[in-house]
Amino acid sequence: MRFGAQLADAMDRFGPLCVGIDPHASLLQAWGLEDTPEGLAAFGETVVDAAAGSAAAVKPNAAFFERHGARGVAALEYVLRKAREREVLTILDAKRGDIGSTMQGYADAYLRPGAPLECDALTVSPYLGFGSLAPALDLAAEHGKGLFVLALTSNPEGASVQHAVGPDGEVVAAAMVRSAAACNVGAQPMGDVGLVVGATVGSAVSDLGIGLEGLNGPILAPGVGAQGAGPAELSQVFGNSRRLVLVNQSRGVLSAGPFAEKLRGAIQAAAGAAQFALRG
Repeated sequence: MRFGAQLADAMDRFGPLCVGIDPHASLLQAWGLEDTPEGLAAFGETVVDAAAGSAAAVKPNAAFFERHGARGVAALEYVLRKAREREVLTILDAKRGDIGSTMQGYADAYLRPGAPLECDALTVSPYLGFGSLAPALDLAAEHGKGLFVLALTSNPEGASVQHAVGPDGEVVAAAMVRSAAACNVGAQPMGDVGLVVGATVGSAVSDLGIGLEGLNGPILAPGVGAQGAGPAELSQVFGNSRRLVLVNQSRGVLSAGPFAEKLRGAIQAAAGAAQFALRG
């Protein structure tokens, strides 16, 4: 089954929640874990165990593992493998973006079946031009993997690029949305190429004339909960495309650790809250 279909099924069964696996040093300490590769592996495995059957997906953030070098990457490999064993969908937050053979290398590293760091979907940056993503798009299409393309991010600096008007008169973010949508034409129940759109971008979607409704793919939405976005913000940003939204939460649920049962309860509560917010 392709990624889009798997994710749609998981969202129907468990609610529209993706749990971030973000092992900040302070959070590891709060969990009673050392800031070591072993601590990261234990943290990630606990989140995976708690998310299994309670969330649609998990999203390990590669940066927190890579800061520990080769052993940290090995810990990430371990967490991804545990998620496959528990049949939990993984979205690796690595935001890779390059050109030619380098982008092909990134695609091989994360999207090729059997690769040590294989994930179900990968976040990618299109700001070397959407066409630069072709190696990842091709490999994802070949193997039924997913991509989440950065479109509208919540950091203030992002607007200087994403809100800019290109030489053809089209807003840059709108071009990224249009290009992603073209990859999903005819897919059922939704396509494999999604977007990252911050839930805190306010009126940017409507102000810039961006049509999310035609995406026919998932929208990963950080910023809900601890970062301030609720039902009103979700309605403003996503409008009639809310059915496509996968809410990402990290701090709001991870603070319930380190015990898996309590963490599972927090995940289930957050999944229910996300479902309610998106219906509002």
